[in-house]
Amino acid sequence: MATLRSAKFRIGSLFALAIAAIAVAGCGSASSSKSSTAAAATQPAPSSSTTSSSSSSSSSASEGSAEMISTAKGSAGTYLTGDNGRAVYLWVADSGGKSACSGTCAKYWPPVATKGKPTAGSGVTASDLGTITRSDGSEQVTYHGHPLYYFLVDKSPGQTKGQGNNGFGAKWWLVAPSGNAITASASSSGGSSGGGYGGSSSSSSSSGGWG
Repeated sequence: MATLRSAKFRIGSLFALAIAAIAVAGCGSASSSKSSTAAAATQPAPSSSTTSSSSSSSSSASEGSAEMISTAKGSAGTYLTGDNGRAVYLWVADSGGKSACSGTCAKYWPPVATKGKPTAGSGVTASDLGTITRSDGSEQVTYHGHPLYYFLVDKSPGQTKGQGNNGFGAKWWLVAPSGNAITASASSSGGSSGGGYGGSSSSSSSSGGWG
């Protein structure tokens, strides 16, 4: 009888130990789950800095692209234009592929700037395009070795008010696709006065090219 009671006591003890073990395991699992949940709750939300950085980089890359030089037709013939459609000019005072126009001159005759190698539009010879580095570090487009400029008074495509201007002591001419100066006066030049641009304009026509 004592042996039977002892056996029952051992079985009961083992059963109690099993129940206790299950309870401890359950508590441990619940504690682990709570810890994981708490850890997840304290984690910061996914940062958008990567996306923002990527967008910023893309935006920066799109700013200041390479200039495209194309052509347009007017009463003086076919001439070069910038990628905004405005006429571009060469200056007779430039020599050796270098720009002699700076300071006040460059305010009235802004250099055709580019970010990287300029590209050729319709009617333009790509191999004739190039760049020079100006004293301020900016790149200026050249064509057939001539630095190119806009004219401040030309506000929209089709205007060639700088044609034949004698501003700053030398002639400004439209540029033909061949790279030569177009020295015939353009009727759309509007008789531009050079008084505010360093000299006087000429309305006389002449033939030939410079270049």
